[in-house]
Amino acid sequence: MKRGLFITFEGIDGAGKSTHVAWSADFLRARGITLTLTREPGGTVLGEELRELLLATQAPVHAETEALLMFSARRQHLEEVIRPALARGGCVLCDRFTDASFAYQGGGRGVEKRKLAVLEDWVHPDLQPDLTVLFDVSAEVGQARVARIKSPDRFERENAEFFVRVRDAYLERMKESPHRFVRMDGTKPIPDVQAELAQKLTLILSKWKT
Repeated sequence: MKRGLFITFEGIDGAGKSTHVAWSADFLRARGITLTLTREPGGTVLGEELRELLLATQAPVHAETEALLMFSARRQHLEEVIRPALARGGCVLCDRFTDASFAYQGGGRGVEKRKLAVLEDWVHPDLQPDLTVLFDVSAEVGQARVARIKSPDRFERENAEFFVRVRDAYLERMKESPHRFVRMDGTKPIPDVQAELAQKLTLILSKWKT
């Protein structure tokens, strides 16, 4: 059986990513695609517990501890959800994956890139997304949108300088893997973004099916 299709969605907080993930899932289901919709951190019982800890804790968390917990949740996620779904030949849509660790723990927190690369090679040496959609907005735009959230989590409460570094790390990651990344301007009207997204999804589906 042909391996399934692995699509990930990335972007700083406030980029509008989650809205478009849900739309993309509906778009693919309407075309008869067997779909697994999941997220990181999370996706499994253990992953969701770690997500709650990472997003809600009031205790200080060392940057490398945060990175290790993210990859721990990811390893379980791959074992329980992602790899089995891909083995069945379906499509996996994942709200964040390892690019987020390079952006948030690497760019944002300052964890050395070489250490994150070791973890990446350990946890999924043979697997990368087939397509990564990066919803890109400036740190100022992202923060303005996040400011409307009544109860922001530990990441959403970070300052603008943090998100400048996160965005820069995402853009660097995109330059390193231009074959799998597509950038979406998250400041465009939602219908315009979704029209462009529909084109990208249709293209990757056509390549996958041939």
